[in-house]
Amino acid sequence: MVLYQKNYQEGIYSPAMLLKMAFIAEGVKDYENASLYLGKYYDLNPDPQIISKIKSLTKQSSLEGYEVSDAERFLLFLSENDLLIILTLAALLLISLIMLLISIYRKTTAPMYWPTLLLLFLLFMANNFLGRSNSGLITHSPTLILSEPSAAGELIQRVEPGHRIKIKSSNDIWFRIEWKGEQAYVKKSNVTRL
Repeated sequence: MVLYQKNYQEGIYSPAMLLKMAFIAEGVKDYENASLYLGKYYDLNPDPQIISKIKSLTKQSSLEGYEVSDAERFLLFLSENDLLIILTLAALLLISLIMLLISIYRKTTAPMYWPTLLLLFLLFMANNFLGRSNSGLITHSPTLILSEPSAAGELIQRVEPGHRIKIKSSNDIWFRIEWKGEQAYVKKSNVTRL
């Protein structure tokens, strides 16, 4: 487990390694970390069986944040292959630039700039906006979900560990999150980023 944790901290992990870490953590009754590793595994491979296992670990009948739409699956696929997509677009951009320069040099036809501009735009978008989802897992009990980033904010819900949240932004000691389709706030100390 020590070797796995060292690799996990460095960002080197595979789905199989996350499952092994969850199994080991469950074996030593560290249910918070077991649900964390399963939550990270779920980010990589959305599988309904993982939700059932997290529910049994956290002793909860319903968990929020594990619904995955087709659009989210597509974005997950794109973010998993972001390096390949960026390299492919860069190669196509290079080919497009070479062809554009040849057409300008030969002056046989009017140069077409739109393929180069389109590829440049797609490369910019892929490089800046393809990335892992900004999600977290509630790992402390009890966690208060509030309407404002303050202890004086209205209590929306009190939850136990295991819920998955979408982190929208960070401010001081608070995360602005999406909770049941609404904006809410939770203390950073109660959340582990996935």
